[in-house]
Amino acid sequence: MHILVLYSHPVETSFNASLHRMIVDRLVERGHVVDDCDLYAEDFDPRLSRTERIDYQDTERNLESVRHYVERLRRAEGLVLCFPVWNYGYPAILKGFFDRVFLPGVSFRMVDGKAQPMLHNIRKVEAVTSYGGSRFRAFLMGDPPRKLIQRLMRSTVKPGAPVGFSAHYSMNLSTDETREAFMKKVAARMDRF
Repeated sequence: MHILVLYSHPVETSFNASLHRMIVDRLVERGHVVDDCDLYAEDFDPRLSRTERIDYQDTERNLESVRHYVERLRRAEGLVLCFPVWNYGYPAILKGFFDRVFLPGVSFRMVDGKAQPMLHNIRKVEAVTSYGGSRFRAFLMGDPPRKLIQRLMRSTVKPGAPVGFSAHYSMNLSTDETREAFMKKVAARMDRF
């Protein structure tokens, strides 16, 4: 399977960096073709420009500045996201990727005023993340990252495609043991991808 890995963390010694390396290694070991998109290393600009916003609905022009990323997304049969949750949301660089690349004519099209999904090439999605706070605190805040992956992403990719979400909560209180247990859980999920 051709898998696009979207990774977004600026620190190469972080727990998320370890998760990212393990994810890519496990997928490659299982024979997948991995397109490893490290948004920070690629210096992805998350800012939607004035021109991009004006051209947003124009499917002939809206992808000009992000064509390379659109092509990578369209080639993918699987999508793995590896990111930390900051302030109950995605890192700005990942949110900007969604804003700039998941465009009309790319991830959806408008038909009679309703959005219809277009990323049917993606047959499986997995999100791997970490939260500083507890699962309960995330729940109280509505847990936007989980909802966006499990609801919005599910409605954008191939109908019926499995969508997984693995989270290590309470990173502020984590131990070597809790991080190692989470790594094993994620490794097993990647082995089954």
